[in-house]
Amino acid sequence: MSQYREEKDSMGPVRIPADMLYGAQTERARLNFQISKLRFDRRFLFSLGVIKKAAAEVNEELGLLDPVRAGAIRQAAQELMDGDLDAHFVLDIFQTGSGTSTNMNANEVLANRANLILGGKVGTKDPVHPNDHVNMGQSSNDVIPTAVHVSSLFAVEGELLPALAHLESALAVKRDEFDGVYKAGRTHLQDATPMRLGQEFSGYVSQITHGIRRVERSADSLRELAIGGTAVGTGINTHPEFGRRMAEKISAITGVEFREAENHFEAQAARDAVVEMSGMLKVVACSLMKIANDLRWLACGPRTGISEINLPELQPGSSIMPGKVNPVMAEMMTMVAAQVIGNDAAITIGGERGNFELNVMIPVMIHNLLESIEILTTGCRTFADRCVSGITANVERCMRYAETTGSLSTALAPVIGYDKAAEVAKKSLKEEKTLREVVREMSLMSDDELERIIDFAKMTAPNVG
Repeated sequence: MSQYREEKDSMGPVRIPADMLYGAQTERARLNFQISKLRFDRRFLFSLGVIKKAAAEVNEELGLLDPVRAGAIRQAAQELMDGDLDAHFVLDIFQTGSGTSTNMNANEVLANRANLILGGKVGTKDPVHPNDHVNMGQSSNDVIPTAVHVSSLFAVEGELLPALAHLESALAVKRDEFDGVYKAGRTHLQDATPMRLGQEFSGYVSQITHGIRRVERSADSLRELAIGGTAVGTGINTHPEFGRRMAEKISAITGVEFREAENHFEAQAARDAVVEMSGMLKVVACSLMKIANDLRWLACGPRTGISEINLPELQPGSSIMPGKVNPVMAEMMTMVAAQVIGNDAAITIGGERGNFELNVMIPVMIHNLLESIEILTTGCRTFADRCVSGITANVERCMRYAETTGSLSTALAPVIGYDKAAEVAKKSLKEEKTLREVVREMSLMSDDELERIIDFAKMTAPNVG
């Protein structure tokens, strides 16, 4: 049996591996774009399956596609949704900027699979044709942007937002647990006025809470689908109701709310919604970078650093220094954040490449967006479970820092004046004494007044009566 079969497209015959369901156009693209080992994400292939299944159903309902062909395409598309046909999607991310090659990859695979379902042969394009039937009423120029929105919104709502909420919850537990732990604040990496460790963690909680809100707001832009615009947004060669019906059908299949684009020309010429979502993911990444770095610094030491908190000990940290343990989960989180920020840079450049009626950097944009969503999802869950949840406070050290910070003098200034308070602070630092000791030595006020002023509970909640 031959290892190859021959198929034809508009450019002539092409030899194709006999065990592959894709056709001539896919094989040409496979040979042309041997650039990397990067392939389209499973979520994206799932979304292509959703679109092709929905199109078969809508075209049948509109009386444009007969029930036999529609049923076979629908069954093949469901197999694509289920992941059974992934091996036949072989194209590199770095390909034609519209993603036309991957749309044709889907059309050819589903047509061949549908023909097998109907008792036909692979490569015959009969009774199901990849363009005439699987791609009916569609263009790569509206299918691929639609798959971008479906896959990314599906991942955001189903994966990322729950993961961020999980991390938010883990941080909130520590916020409450550490609420009574007093410590020195730090600004410019220098000692500042006292605060509670729980207050510090409340800031982290708020960053994630705001991140969730930002992502949720941006998610609404992804609900608009380009499908129905066909080649340039005019809707040529498709039914006037196709776009609206497709949005409804895709919503029903996925359980995620979508709607037809307000303007099909914008929906195909620009990828602003992707740029917007990526920008929000970058903000989340910056928050995570700050939080992870803070935790690394707060735990640094344990004997020669700040060491106000303890991170979970997960693995040996050195091949040469016995007993050393490193903040590996915090380091992981910073690398995830860096990758997301880098992905956003490429997405931003891609968003600028909407040349006239079509953006031509879609494949790399959706690859980067889905990668960012995935690593943020898994990174946040891992960080919450293997780092944040196991943090403990070094209460005595925190209190010692609170007592010795020179910025305690801030509370003295309204009573003894700024200059005298600065003198106290400098003397405290030079002589390695607490401010309480220096104030007593200088007889600046009574012990009762000193205790009333340097009251950590009041200092860390000055507006509470």
